[in-house]
Amino acid sequence: MTTRQTKKTVVFSHPFELNGVDRTLPPGAYRVVTDEEQIEDLSFPVYRRMATMIFVPAESGNASSVEMVTIDPRDLQTAQELDLNHGA
Repeated sequence: MTTRQTKKTVVFSHPFELNGVDRTLPPGAYRVVTDEEQIEDLSFPVYRRMATMIFVPAESGNASSVEMVTIDPRDLQTAQELDLNHGA
């Protein structure tokens, strides 16, 4: 089974909430990683998302500590849209 991982950075300008995280997150840049696996036996490469994770500041308050939280990419998209429209 072939797997791949894609990485991106998303930026929030305002505090935001995300399903799967039990607190409000501060504005800033967040690393998002998506793991996918290739569906075999097709004549062209097709990948299925297995998991999407976001790295958020740990609750401990230590600036260098982060935790990885599995999220639904649709929830991330909704949070980004709300952040974009926050000032509107």
